[in-house]
Amino acid sequence: MHAFMMAASRGLAMIGGIVLSVVILMTCVSILGRHFSSALNSDMMQTVAPGVATWLLGLGIGPIYGDYELTELGMGFAIFCFLPLCQITSGHARVDIFTAFLRDTTNRWLRLVIEVIFLAAIALIAWRLSVGMTSRMRSGQTTYLLEWPVWWPYAACMAAASVAVIVAVYMVYVRMLEAFGGKDIIGESGEGEH
Repeated sequence: MHAFMMAASRGLAMIGGIVLSVVILMTCVSILGRHFSSALNSDMMQTVAPGVATWLLGLGIGPIYGDYELTELGMGFAIFCFLPLCQITSGHARVDIFTAFLRDTTNRWLRLVIEVIFLAAIALIAWRLSVGMTSRMRSGQTTYLLEWPVWWPYAACMAAASVAVIVAVYMVYVRMLEAFGGKDIIGESGEGEH
């Protein structure tokens, strides 16, 4: 079971990484296009080589249309893609100044409580994403520039959040086994010890 959950989490994180890489590449291309467009529209370029500047501008050199919208949509999805892997590997930020001095048994129970709270939070988020998606589908709302349906990113984020809920349920189960059994199965590092 752990191997399947880890594979699903890693697969989703890879998808998120690809989306994030595409967003980064698109942003770089858009910034370069914006700078080239400014240079081609400058007084100097219009004086020295107006034909070349007009020809290049005619090819579409400039910022990517809707780059802000694409970045916003892609980043939201990528964040949800990384949540399951972060959860299953215990990668969330934590301050263990106080817990370092606690007994192992106490830390196991504390990890269980934290997993239950995370499950409740991510389930609430996934539920609200489904409500938002349904609302946007009914309203027909679209993005401002690209006029893409707003429910598309809601659906993508909800799918990734649903995987995060499944992983969170699994982690609550594992932490319960750890707390009641008195031994670490996954432990603090997130690596399975079985």
